[in-house]
Amino acid sequence: MQSDFSGKTVLVTGGTGSFGDVVVRRLLERNCRDIRVFSRDEAKQYLMRLKICDQRVSFHLGDVRDRSSVDMAMRGVNLVFHAAALKQVPNCESFPDQAVLTNVIGSQNVIRSAITHNVERVVCLSTDKAVYPVNAMGMTKALMEKTAQAEARRIAREGAKKFTTICVVRYGNVLCSRGSVVPVFIEQILAHRNITITVPAMTRFLIRLEEAVDLVETALNHGEQGDTFVRKSPACTIENLALAVQAVFSSNAPIDILGARPGEKMHETLATAEEMKFARELGDAWRIPLDPSDMIDPVVGNKTPYSGQDYRSDNTRQLELSEVVEVLAGLPEAQVLLKNR
Repeated sequence: MQSDFSGKTVLVTGGTGSFGDVVVRRLLERNCRDIRVFSRDEAKQYLMRLKICDQRVSFHLGDVRDRSSVDMAMRGVNLVFHAAALKQVPNCESFPDQAVLTNVIGSQNVIRSAITHNVERVVCLSTDKAVYPVNAMGMTKALMEKTAQAEARRIAREGAKKFTTICVVRYGNVLCSRGSVVPVFIEQILAHRNITITVPAMTRFLIRLEEAVDLVETALNHGEQGDTFVRKSPACTIENLALAVQAVFSSNAPIDILGARPGEKMHETLATAEEMKFARELGDAWRIPLDPSDMIDPVVGNKTPYSGQDYRSDNTRQLELSEVVEVLAGLPEAQVLLKNR
């Protein structure tokens, strides 16, 4: 089911990032009335303005840490996609205070501003690293989720007739997004350097940018107060991901093994066993309710209960090397690089 954005004003925080590029294009295709791109990077805003060149898109310079700049952009908004975050694990490990300011306090500013301005829906983007977090990035994203859920509980408790619905979407590694590992591998190959990987057997969920936007649409269409939506995703090892990039770019670059970085896990988790007991299937996603007591019965899709395991990158479907090659070769970002090469 496609969302109807006709006549809607949408705010995308962190809108100059990879997610913003895709979601803005989709919003334009769906006849959105007004799209507000909110970020603190004026250079990226300038480039995005030249690339899009559409009067329906406006750019708002500001920082989610600054509530006043968020309030300025929030006036008259119907929907909010909250994508602004510090996402790099090593950076957040080195500067955890900065991760707190953006991922926690900044998210609180966005959510509370949306409530104050009677926004219809807020969808907050989270990550598998927020589940059983072991690094600062994951911990602050987990607190972002808790902040969203706390505000959702408060709204539900007050029972207001006109209220803001707050949902969270959680997914794994977005292929070819800025700062992700695939562009690093590609850059190393194009620069005729060795490919560097952490641990060959390390596994990660894989998702395309378009699929991440699909998950946000699922939250818009089906989300109830405080819901968390998890994308069903396959996974692969870091070694196979590197080998697949080699194959796509016809490279024989040697692979160097560096070992795990501080704060990295061997395997990621998208949902805990406890969450999965109450998850409902919605096509390519699961809906996890804020309050499991609201569910008729704790089963997946009203069929059989989930196995009771965490939904992890090592127990989901593992992609074979040939499948990873096929996925990478089909990415528009990879096709552009191959053409330019």
